[in-house]
Amino acid sequence: MGADHWVSTWVFGYGSLVSPVSLGSTIGRLPVRGRDFLAAELRGWERRWNYGYLIAPERYTGSEVSSIDTVVALGIVPAPSAVMNGVIASVSDSELARLDKRERRYERVDVTDAVELLEGNAAKFEIDAVITYVPTDAPVADYVDGRDRGRAGIEVRYWDLVNTAFDELLPGAGERFRASTPEPDVPVVDVSRIE
Repeated sequence: MGADHWVSTWVFGYGSLVSPVSLGSTIGRLPVRGRDFLAAELRGWERRWNYGYLIAPERYTGSEVSSIDTVVALGIVPAPSAVMNGVIASVSDSELARLDKRERRYERVDVTDAVELLEGNAAKFEIDAVITYVPTDAPVADYVDGRDRGRAGIEVRYWDLVNTAFDELLPGAGERFRASTPEPDVPVVDVSRIE
């Protein structure tokens, strides 16, 4: 590589980042399908409903706010024989910094060698590095604690966002998402963060 080459960083999204609108709200622009937002799959990792965070009830609305104190979202765990679908999105350094802020209590992991495109020709795209976000130990412990106390749930808005994003990604992508993601062991609840 020459001195003038910049590293092309892509992010593998496996949950809410599969929604171009959700991703765009963080990075400040709407990614363009087929240009900088591509369906892909990741080998060696499995999606799980295993990321938990404690909530401040006054910042949430919905009929079930009083029944939970931990909101659960998607994370991933190493699984050598697993393959899951998602997207890769090209991001600049400043966009990656905004994603780091959004994906707090996740850590960046390089998955470049484990990603394959499900659309487009890989040779057409400059893909130097692909990272994804993996939950740290703390949110996994919060999830387990909330689940074991019966006080954890998945926001219905998040559930709908993720399912819709996969349903709209490619034919069969929604079914593949649901088949490759173990059922959550906490309920989907009528709780939404007040924006």
